[in-house]
Amino acid sequence: MSETLEPIIENEGLLKSDFVIEMVRQMRAIDPYGAYDSLSTTEILEPFVLTKEKKREIPIIGDPDELVIARVKVFYNAISAMIEAECGLMAVPLVNLTHEGFGRAIITVGKLVVMDRTLRDVHRFGFPSLSKMKDEADKILSVALELIGTHSKVAGL
Repeated sequence: MSETLEPIIENEGLLKSDFVIEMVRQMRAIDPYGAYDSLSTTEILEPFVLTKEKKREIPIIGDPDELVIARVKVFYNAISAMIEAECGLMAVPLVNLTHEGFGRAIITVGKLVVMDRTLRDVHRFGFPSLSKMKDEADKILSVALELIGTHSKVAGL
């Protein structure tokens, strides 16, 4: 097993979680030529894990490439799909970035904004581990579902 994949395999149960399965599904969806078909779950999710060593290698100032932007969109698309699965209402992600890697990510359900994040330094987008990525997604998901429960009329519009 590759040294770069070891930080991901911290918990086999984590790889079977709904969020991780959705992340893999979203990554495969953006692969028009089938390059990810032969890759395992850990190999597909490996670019999302940025250890301290990997982060140090990335310059502080830089423009994100198309692959990094696609990964940001995949992350928020997966959260939107999880929101839809939980509440049955369509969740729409919107990621707007400048060429310098600054912008905003918003998820709406009906007329309700359930998540609003300012994005900075997108060229350094990643998480210290797969479990940290799942924790972040779970936090966003729980807040979004709470907002939908509280403002169900607006979410249903």
